This record gives sequence, structure tokens and C-alpha cells, in this order.
Amino acid sequence: MALIAVGGFQHETNTFAPTKADYAAFELGAGRPGLQFGAAIAPALAGANIAAAGAIETLHGLGHRTVGLAWAAAAPSAQVTRDAYERIAGEIVRRLAQAGPVDGVYLDLHGAMVAEHCDDGEGELLARVRKLVGDRIPVVASLDLHANITRAMIALADGLVAYRTYPHVDMAETGQRAAQLLLATLKRGRPMAKASKTLNFLTSIPSQCSLIEPCKGLYQSLDRIERQHGLWLSFTPGFPMADFAECGMAVFGYGADEPKAHAGVARLAGAVADAEQDFALELFAPEDAVRRAMQRGQPGAPVVLADTQDNPGAGGNGDTTGLLAAMIGLRAEDAVLGMLIDAPSAMGAYAVGRGNTARFALGEISGLPGHVPLVGEFTVEALGDGSFTGTGPFYRGLQLNLGPMALLRSREAPGVRVVLASKKCQTADQDMFRHLGVEPKTQRLVALKSSVHFRADFQPIAKEVLVVRAPGPALADPADFRWTRLRHGMRLGPLGPAFAGA
Repeated sequence: MALIAVGGFQHETNTFAPTKADYAAFELGAGRPGLQFGAAIAPALAGANIAAAGAIETLHGLGHRTVGLAWAAAAPSAQVTRDAYERIAGEIVRRLAQAGPVDGVYLDLHGAMVAEHCDDGEGELLARVRKLVGDRIPVVASLDLHANITRAMIALADGLVAYRTYPHVDMAETGQRAAQLLLATLKRGRPMAKASKTLNFLTSIPSQCSLIEPCKGLYQSLDRIERQHGLWLSFTPGFPMADFAECGMAVFGYGADEPKAHAGVARLAGAVADAEQDFALELFAPEDAVRRAMQRGQPGAPVVLADTQDNPGAGGNGDTTGLLAAMIGLRAEDAVLGMLIDAPSAMGAYAVGRGNTARFALGEISGLPGHVPLVGEFTVEALGDGSFTGTGPFYRGLQLNLGPMALLRSREAPGVRVVLASKKCQTADQDMFRHLGVEPKTQRLVALKSSVHFRADFQPIAKEVLVVRAPGPALADPADFRWTRLRHGMRLGPLGPAFAGA
């Protein structure tokens, strides 16, 4: 049986975001287990919808042994600090050296990491691993669907396998597939043939959802092409918030037959190119979205509003108040927004006490230019410690620790409530509301700090979903960013203008 080294280093970097990821951010984890080392990795991840958990379970189930290196994940944000990158990457490589001879290396990566000193965080880590183990030891990594695939990543890995769902409900399954590719490579005795192709347009994060077209059909095509050509095939729509030359979409695949690998990749890349215009997505202004929700939403079938530009899963801090201000200003009824990440206000609610009313200055902690807290009178309706287990498809099985939480009701607009949390986490699980006694499906309007992951748990109860362009750093339209380093000719949206330099 084989001995496989297992490690992971995950960060989705929005280079336009206000806050960088330091070492403490990886210790915290933000919705995932904090930094883990060695033998602690497997039990910390066991049973969770995490790629490394699926890989480890598969390897152990087939009788193979694993040796843990380091595993780390932090909430999406601006660049990973040099200190954090070097400490974590250094620990992975150091422990790999200490492990002695191994038969293979599996890494649980994101694919869109930018560090302060390195544009291609994954490519740099793969280079260090490859330098240590040489060319004969297979190195395979699982990747997020939002990976920005670089030439170094393709060149240095023997296999890359990406998620196929957004919301990412197949993370553990992707780890399983990556482990199977690693074992197939070991059995073959030499690397699989590889093929890759990049595309020349960016698209918004919300339009990459695999529950809607065009991605729904593209991933169905991927499955068919993969089976027909005998491949491990992936399509990554990319993370269109990283200002460097290799940001963008890619198709890549691995197989025993080189002509089939190239043919399968070319066929899927052609389908993506043909669907370019279908990636365009309607975005609503906050006031328009709230008015529509008030007209159409009803208890049992709420209208769900995605506050996508302040998504903690895309580099926002979950603290902007533009959508909440629109809800209050329009006197929405049976309306709730969650989660506003504001630790001082959550702690203030504890001091005020349940049932009491006080003046709060909510949100806007990030210091974004022109943003000021939302000031008003609010009644504290419920308090919680923020500790519970996720039950929705995305966070299922994960122990969430969001710090002190509070439910406030606006005195100016009594039909509007807001859920406060203390630790940054994307709102993608109904239990984030139930923890404070709010049943989401009984509302008329549910506003969420999320782009797409919420759909796994909230779309089944929603009358409709509206994507809202409220103020925030995770811009929904890539053309709105001030790009400086994209490759020339990259279109800034479906059939949009091409980047011609800063």
C-alpha cells in the first residue's frame, strides 16, 4: 500500500479587498477548522464537506496510509501576508521533508491565492514541493471552482481536479476524485497526459452558479465529455477579482490517452466560448430589489436578495449597510438581513439586554471610502453565542463559531430585523438565522451577505432570487474594477470591452 503525504493551503484572494489575510486569519479558519498540523488534520476535517476530508477518507478506505503535513484555510480577503504564506508553506515543505520517502503528495488548494510577494501562491507552493520530491513522485491537488489556473500550476502538478458545483456542495467528492487520480497515476507508473486551455473573458461570480445557465449545462457537458474521452476533466470559471496576468477561466484534463485529453479539453473549451453571452446576469439596485421583494414576497415563499458585493466569501467583510438602509428606508415588512459582521455592535447588544432599545451605529468597520455606519434606534430581540453546527448543504457538519450574535429590530421600520455576528463568515445556512429564533421561510424578504453559496439552502424556499448591486468591495461586474495587470485582450465581461492596460 502507498504512503501519501496530505496537506492544504486555501485562500481566495480579492486583490481589491480592504483587509489582508495574516497568520491569525488562518488560525481562525472562519467557517472551517483552524490551522492544523500533522496527525491532527484527519480528525479535524473528518465528516466535513472539505476536499481533504474526502481524499483522506478515500485513501484510508482503500488501505493506503497518509502522513499529515499542514492544512490551513482563511476567509477570502486581500493578499495573504508574506509572513503567513512563508510560515504555512514553509511548514508544509518542512514536514514533507521530515516524512521521508513518500509515494505521492495530495494537496487541498484553492487556486486563486495571491500573496504580498507572490502572484501565484499555488504555483509557488507546487514548485517548492516539486523541488523536494523530484519528478518521479506524483503530486495531485484538488482546487476550488473559482481557481485562476496558471501555467506554473499546470506544469508542476501531475493532476488538478476542481469542484463542479457552485454552491460548492461537492468539495469532499472532489477530494475523492483527486485521490483516485493520484492512485491511478501511481498504478500507471508515469504521469497522465495533460491538456489545458484558457479563455479570454471574465464573468461575474453570481453568473458562475451551477444551478442556473449557462454553467448548469456546461457542467452537464463536462460530465458527458469526461466519460466519453476517459478523462479527469475540469472547468474553472475563475475568480475575477485578482489583478494579475493569469486571472481568468480555464479548462484542463488528464487521461491515459493524449489525443483524447486534448480533444476533450478543446471540446469543452469550445462550449464555454460559445456560451459567453449567456453569462450576462441582471443586477438590481438596492431600492429596486427591496420594492420587488415587498411586492412579490410572502411568508412561506420569501424573495431572497443576494448582497453580493459585500460577500465575505469573495473578499468583503460583511459589514456594509447599503442594502439594510434601503430596507429601512422603504419600511419593508417581514424582512431580515444577515449576517452583518459587527462585533462591537453584537457585544453592545449584550450590554443593552434582550427586550431593550438603544441607539446603535451598525457596520462599516472596514473603512471603505465614503462609507459611514448606519445609525438608528434598535430593539434587541435575541442573543446567541454563535456556536452551532451547520445543517445546510454547504456548511453541513461544520461546527460554526461566530462569536456573540444578536437579533435587532429597527424602531424606525419595525418590519426590518438584522442578524449580527462577530466573526466573518458567509451567510449560507438557515441555521444562522434559527440560532436567534428566526425561521427564514416565514419571512417575505431575506437579505443575505453571499453571492451564490446561499442558494444551496435558501433557493428551495425562495419565490425568487435577486442579485443586488449594493455598495461593497466584491464588485459584481468585473468591468467596474480598476484593473492594472490583466493580460492585454482579456474581455472584462461577456462580450465586453478588452483590457488594454491601465
